[in-house]
Amino acid sequence: MDIDYLVSAFVTLLVVVEPLGLAPVFVAATSGLEARTKRAIAFRASVYALAILAGSALIGQRLLGAMGISIPAFRIAGGFLLFSIASEMVFGVRIQRDSKAAEKALAEHVHNIAAYPLAIPLMAGPGAITATVLLASDAHGDVTLLASLIAVIAAIMAICLIFCLIAGEVAQFFGTAANVVLTRLLGVLLAALAVQFVADGARAFLQG
Repeated sequence: MDIDYLVSAFVTLLVVVEPLGLAPVFVAATSGLEARTKRAIAFRASVYALAILAGSALIGQRLLGAMGISIPAFRIAGGFLLFSIASEMVFGVRIQRDSKAAEKALAEHVHNIAAYPLAIPLMAGPGAITATVLLASDAHGDVTLLASLIAVIAAIMAICLIFCLIAGEVAQFFGTAANVVLTRLLGVLLAALAVQFVADGARAFLQG
C-alpha cells in the first residue's frame, strides 16, 4: 500500500471538502428540525456524497476518455478550478456562498436538503469531484490504490457526518471568527495543491 498516496488523497479531499465548514451551514439548513430528523439528514447527505465521489473515482476517467479529454488536460483544468475554489476560501467568498445556499434551500422549502445543498454542492461539489478524478488517475488502474481512495473518501464522509451531528456544538465552540481563519488557512493549502496539479498536468502534456 502506498502511504504517500493515501496521505495525499486524504489531505487533498479534507481540504477541498472542509468538514469543519459544514457545521454552520448544517445548522442553518436544518434550523427548526427535530434532533432525530437532523441525524437522518446528516447520514443521508454523507451517503449521497460518498456515492457521488466513489462513482467519480471509478468511472471518471472512462467518461473523460469517452469525451476525448486527456488526463493531463483535465489535470490542468482541474488545477485551475481548485485554485478558484481556494481563492474563494481565502477571500471569504465560499463561506458566504454556502450560507446563501442553505438559506435558499430553506426559503424554497427544499424537500430533500440532504441531497441539496448538503451532499451537492457542499460535500461533493465540483472541486471534490475534480480532485477525486485526479486522484483516481494517479492510481493508474491499480485496484488496491483505487480501493484505498474509496476508503479515504468514506473516511472523509465519516468526518463530515460527525461534524454534522455535532454541528451546533462546533459552531458555538469555534465561532465565526475561528471558522473564517481556518477556512482561509486551508484555502492557502488548497491553492498550493492546485498549482501542483497544474504543473504536473503541464509537464505531462508537454512530454506527451
